[in-house]
Amino acid sequence: MTKEELLNSEFFKQFKNSEDFNDFISELYKRGVESMLEGELEAHLGYSKNSPRPDPNNARNGYGKKKIKTEQGELDIKVPRDRKSKFEPQIVPKRSRLSKGIESLIISLYAKGMSNSDIEEQLHEIYGFNVSTSTISIITDKITGDIIA
Repeated sequence: MTKEELLNSEFFKQFKNSEDFNDFISELYKRGVESMLEGELEAHLGYSKNSPRPDPNNARNGYGKKKIKTEQGELDIKVPRDRKSKFEPQIVPKRSRLSKGIESLIISLYAKGMSNSDIEEQLHEIYGFNVSTSTISIITDKITGDIIA
């Protein structure tokens, strides 16, 4: 089935309002991120799910829950784990609650001359979640440091 066949006018009739459509987009994004994390773990471990393990000492070890802030708002995702805790996801790095899209948005607003507190206010008004000014400052400082170096 092609994208055009899947995304025909009949498909869009299922959405009664913009909230239904936004919920669908958020769920699609969530599933995409979780699938990419599964792919990253598969590459890390060197085998696909339910296949023989090349390293008998390391294997899949369930999931952890994580709340991330994305351009679609806050999402709860399942992050796969390995037994040795050596898996370092790149899509949503450990100890990070922001997706790369939000970091890009913060950098874009900062580049346009907005202050950290203005960026914090915009993110709260538009996307409905809070990113502290200190977090925004850390993100912008990293980028500024890279540009100057």
